[in-house]
Amino acid sequence: MLARKPLCRLGGLALSRFTRLAQRRELSGTSTVPAQTLPISAGHQARSQQQASLPVLNDLFGRFHNYLRISVTEKCNLRCQYCMPEEGIDLTANDKLLTTDEIIRVARIFVQQGVDKIRLTGGEPTVRRDIIDLVRGLDELRPLGLRKIAMTTNGIALRRKLPLLREAGLDGLNISLDTRDPHKFEVFTRRRGCEQVLRAIDEAGKLGFDFVKVNVVVMRGQNDDEVPAFVEMTHDDAVDVRFIEYMPFDGNRWGRQKLVGYQELLDKLRPIYGDGIEQLPLEDNHTAKGYRIKGYRGQFGFITSMTKSFCSTCNRVRVLADGNLKVCLFGNTEVSLRDLLRAGASDADVVDTISR
Repeated sequence: MLARKPLCRLGGLALSRFTRLAQRRELSGTSTVPAQTLPISAGHQARSQQQASLPVLNDLFGRFHNYLRISVTEKCNLRCQYCMPEEGIDLTANDKLLTTDEIIRVARIFVQQGVDKIRLTGGEPTVRRDIIDLVRGLDELRPLGLRKIAMTTNGIALRRKLPLLREAGLDGLNISLDTRDPHKFEVFTRRRGCEQVLRAIDEAGKLGFDFVKVNVVVMRGQNDDEVPAFVEMTHDDAVDVRFIEYMPFDGNRWGRQKLVGYQELLDKLRPIYGDGIEQLPLEDNHTAKGYRIKGYRGQFGFITSMTKSFCSTCNRVRVLADGNLKVCLFGNTEVSLRDLLRAGASDADVVDTISR
């Protein structure tokens, strides 16, 4: 499966011929097109032979997927306008979601194949009652090669859990906050809680996490005027503020007029900070282009999903809350690891499915 990942634009607006072919192929019985009706070209056979010689988490483009993102719930306690409709979404039945033991098993299999970073996502991970135990279970995988455990959260229910999460083995946090204004926060998320998130960010900075990042989705005419204020958060605190270009998702009424590209944002900061803006070296498998202001403790950056994609260095693979394995966020191809596990598959069977 990993070898099918295309070098597509991370806007999901254009799919390569190779991707369209992959989406038609029969994967674990999810396709309505019988596999035998698809012509197999000599080129495809050559790719299959090349794939068989690759490590499990390598793809045909030379990328090693050592970063696993696991969605641990579909539930969320916010209704952010760009993410979820006001009425919410139809949730998968609980018995169709991965259990804690299944999540740990899947994580262990991936770590044994070379994954060294795991990020817990959602929905909102902190609404899961056993989130502390889940982090503790992942922490036990470190002898197998796991180096980092991180979480992406909206911060609403985070603060009281922070000490236990740190003790359980959580290394870092990405906290979503699109505005520092309580009224705008309520408009954006359809819920209250701005002060709770700000307090969680402050508390996380005091507990010794390896990193605390603040994710800001920038939308023209709504919060783009707050970018300098977010940069000022890096003055006294070693926080990493990341400005994310507004991306299209189902139901978020995306329009290009709402998109504010990173270069435009950077140009708006130059009159304020001038030569004080320093560009940081790009990290391996980077998603953010990093900067800092001279003399400031923290840093800021831009995730340029729409104006300058980073697909060619992508090292991520995703497992959704229902157990579906998904390589690309904007790809349609998925395969159910849950069904494999519940059918009695061995770890070797799961590895074989991952590597296809």
